[in-house]
Amino acid sequence: MPFLILIAFLISLGASFYFFHVAQIREEKSFINSSARKKDNPLYVYEQYFDSLEKTTLQMTNQGLNQVAWYVPADKETDKTVIVVHGFVSSKEDMKPYAWLFHDLGYNVLMPDNMAHGDSQGRIIGYGWNDRLNLVKWAELLVDKNPSSQITLFGLSMGAATVMMASGEKELPKQVVNIIEDCGYNSVWEELKYQAKDMYDLPAFPILYEVSALSKIRAGFSYGQASSVEQLKKNNLPVLFIHGDADKFVPTDMVYDNYKATQGYKELYIVKGAKHAKSFETDPETYRETISNFLKKSEK
Repeated sequence: MPFLILIAFLISLGASFYFFHVAQIREEKSFINSSARKKDNPLYVYEQYFDSLEKTTLQMTNQGLNQVAWYVPADKETDKTVIVVHGFVSSKEDMKPYAWLFHDLGYNVLMPDNMAHGDSQGRIIGYGWNDRLNLVKWAELLVDKNPSSQITLFGLSMGAATVMMASGEKELPKQVVNIIEDCGYNSVWEELKYQAKDMYDLPAFPILYEVSALSKIRAGFSYGQASSVEQLKKNNLPVLFIHGDADKFVPTDMVYDNYKATQGYKELYIVKGAKHAKSFETDPETYRETISNFLKKSEK
């Protein structure tokens, strides 16, 4: 019997290391579809518009790693800047249509690569929790350059979790005036618990507990610690929450947890028929209008 227990333990431990690798080690993920947009995609033209803009590459070091971003100035000089944050195993390149939207609204745009993504250094994916500290740093750099900055945080999927997680940080500069999140999860624990069941038909116990412990050792955080909800409870900034009602990757129910948690002015935009991270392309006009109206109402 002790031998069988040992074998079961070793199998469980091996599975934990495997799932940690799948979840948090930098590499291409077979379960993530290509983000390349075809010509019939409504966002394709915005991507082309963005490519016509001049941009500069910025770098900074935080948490011991070199981090890279694109900066696109507005056509007319302004204090308004949006930081556009990408999703899981994505990069700043994939956020071109969103960057164009804000540029077209008159904003400067900063587009960072999260840790272990794109041109930024790092081997371990932080699911927004470690990235939230980079986001604070990027905001501080903008303020150092222009103390009169009015900064909007925008994120998609994991990037949405990043901006929500940053919202509860005391170090977030006062020049950050509002937040827009699109299809972010309520916590890493709940998202990976859902994915374990959906993708592998596995219960949370014992594997997810073990993988979370590995994350604590290797990435510095447990999955329960990385919570958008808990961070939003400390937030008083205006937030626009966006989610598709056909999202099966980050379940739509999660947006209601996030919406309920935040303490400041808030709006909720549920996009009918939109799958995960597809709200913009599902209804581009309403998406733009909703964001534009929120920005006007929530500016200082």
